Amino acid sequence: MAQVGVGWFSSGCSYRGFPLQKLTSSAVHATTKKVTSVNYIDCSNNHRNRRSLAPLNTSSIEKKSNKKQSRETEHHLWMKRDSAESGHKALNLVHIISELPNEKTAVYGALDKWTAWETEFPLIAAAKALRILRQRSRWSHVIQVAKWMLSKGQGLTMGTYDTLLLAFDMDGRVDEAETLWNMIVHTHTRSISRRLCSRMISLYHHHHMPDKVIEVFADMEELGVKPDEDTVKRVARAFQELGQEENEKLFVNKYQCKWKYLHFNGERVKVKRDGWNG
Repeated sequence: MAQVGVGWFSSGCSYRGFPLQKLTSSAVHATTKKVTSVNYIDCSNNHRNRRSLAPLNTSSIEKKSNKKQSRETEHHLWMKRDSAESGHKALNLVHIISELPNEKTAVYGALDKWTAWETEFPLIAAAKALRILRQRSRWSHVIQVAKWMLSKGQGLTMGTYDTLLLAFDMDGRVDEAETLWNMIVHTHTRSISRRLCSRMISLYHHHHMPDKVIEVFADMEELGVKPDEDTVKRVARAFQELGQEENEKLFVNKYQCKWKYLHFNGERVKVKRDGWNG
C-alpha cells in the first residue's frame, strides 16, 4: 500500500466516512490494517472466482465420446443371430412337418429343402422346432427331426439325446432307444449326464423291464454317476420285482438319502427317513 502523506491528510478528503484530517496516527494504522485485510480477502475471493470461471478440460470428455463411437462402429467377424428370426424358422418347420405324411423319405426331403438356401445349418431354429414338437406331444415328428439332425452331424448334445429317448419312450420304440443308449455309452464314455441315465431307467421302468433297469444302473456305477431320488426308487423297485431283497436293502442303504421332506402345516419340513440303518 502506498504511503500516505501529510498533505493528503490535510486535503479535507474522507476515507470510508472518516474525515482524514482528524485521524490520528493510531487510527491511520488501524485503518490501514483493516484495508489490507479486506484487500487480501478480496484477492482470495477473486482468485477463487477465477478458478471457478476457468475453462473446462474437454480432452477427457472428447476421449470418452471417441471411445463410445468406436464401440458403436466396431466390426466383428461374426453376425448376431436374431432370436425372433430363428423362432419364425422353427414355426415354419413345424408347419411343414405337420402337413406331411408320416414317411421318412417325405420328411427328410422337406427338411433338406428347408435348409437348401442356408449358408450354415440352422441349429437354433431346429432345436426350437424340437421343443415345440415336444410340447405338442408330436413324438413321431420329434423322432424324425432328431434323427435327421443327427444324420447331418448336428445337435450331438445330451439335450437332443434326452429328447429323442423321451420320444422313443412315449412312442413305444424301446429297441431304437436301446440302440441309441448303447451308442451314447460307447461314444461319450465319461460325459454322460445323470439326467440321461435317469431318462433311460425311466424308459425301462415305464415298459416293465426291471432287468434292463439294473443294467443301466450298473453302467451308472461304472461311470461314477450318482442316482437321484427318483432313480433310487425305480432301481429299488426293480430289485424287488426280480426277487433280490438283499440287493435291494444294500442298494437303499447306500444310495437313499438319509433325510426327506414333508409338508406340515403349509411348511416344508426336513425329517429323518424310517428304517435308516446307516
